[in-house]
Amino acid sequence: MRKFTRGHKQGGPTAPRSSAPRAIGELLARKTPTLAQLGAQRAGQTFWHGWLAAHLPDSLATHLTGAVERDGALTLFVDSSAWAARLRYALRDLQPGIQAARAGIVSVAVRVLPRP
Repeated sequence: MRKFTRGHKQGGPTAPRSSAPRAIGELLARKTPTLAQLGAQRAGQTFWHGWLAAHLPDSLATHLTGAVERDGALTLFVDSSAWAARLRYALRDLQPGIQAARAGIVSVAVRVLPRP
């Protein structure tokens, strides 16, 4: 009587193996473009938060809660409407510097987003 064994067949398809190790971020970005997009958004937020912290007075910079850059528009978030008005006023002087930092920015908006 013939025995059947389970397992891999000889000469069957195998996954190609890479000899060089890869960073987990690279692997995730290749498999899930959404994660790559989120990483790029986070990098933009970090850039703008640092840039604004360097160019705004400390009393105003501490009230920033976020920054989103999308399709040539920069949206800045602060924690109250009073600070939003102050930021709008301060941005009049910073507008040329913002456009010099990123040439694609054509508009800047300020919104209120309280801290959680």
